Amino acid sequence: MNRTRLPGTPDPDFMLMGAHDNQIAIDTWGKSSHPAVILMHGGGQTRHAWKGTGQKLADANYYAISMDLRGHGDSDWVGSEAGYTEAELAADLACVIKELKLNKPVLVGASLGGMAALTAIGFEKTEASALVLVDIVPGFTKSGAARVLQFMAMGAKGFDSLDDIKAIVKTYQSHRKSSHKSDGLSKNVRLGDDGRYYWHWDPAFLKRSTDDFLQVQDALKECAKNINVPTLLVRGGLSDLLTDEGAQEFLKSCPQADYTNVTDAAHMVAGDRNDIFTEAVISFLKKMEV
Repeated sequence: MNRTRLPGTPDPDFMLMGAHDNQIAIDTWGKSSHPAVILMHGGGQTRHAWKGTGQKLADANYYAISMDLRGHGDSDWVGSEAGYTEAELAADLACVIKELKLNKPVLVGASLGGMAALTAIGFEKTEASALVLVDIVPGFTKSGAARVLQFMAMGAKGFDSLDDIKAIVKTYQSHRKSSHKSDGLSKNVRLGDDGRYYWHWDPAFLKRSTDDFLQVQDALKECAKNINVPTLLVRGGLSDLLTDEGAQEFLKSCPQADYTNVTDAAHMVAGDRNDIFTEAVISFLKKMEV
């Protein structure tokens, strides 16, 4: 079944080739001559999640690059669950860095994007000048990961209207004082041939079980041992995927890491408190002289 973008959905600034001849959608802010910061969203999100952060980074004299991960947004679907591993995402990241001819960019990754960034550095797929992990460490909770996957699985058969989607999002993000406007959701859904609305991601991405993430955790722990760049961990104080205990455990294994706990944000930290999140990232980068 064909699924088309809704009218008014922003086009990517440009497309780049990923690791398997798959197209990766890219948005940028700022001058390419400035230090590069690559922004990678979480599972179920798109490059649009970083719009506010991208603009503020540009204002602070950085070159911000936001990419739709494979199987998300306007990037190509690869059609197989094996194609959505953290290693595959890291391979796409390495291709983006190579094609843009970037010299040791800063990697900022939220949740799934953070796993990809950690994998890219830990398995030496690419070099970076700094790493920012957003509500993700190797010791994330299985229950939190299951809740994310359950939310993404909602509406597998589609929705009748954008208002139906809005209600689902409001339930998932009940901590937020205001929910998404229906028109703001349009860039995150596609219209099927059957007249129903579907999420923008490849359903094959959801074939991974939460048990798979136990193996992911082991791999990420090995990657964490190889972190040799300045690192910032940002946790959402209301997060059920990363507990404070999990954060502290990571900080012990990565003593060079700074830590920011955004008390009134949940797992989607940048979306809940973009102002505090972006200020923390820019302050970190300035301190590191990146």
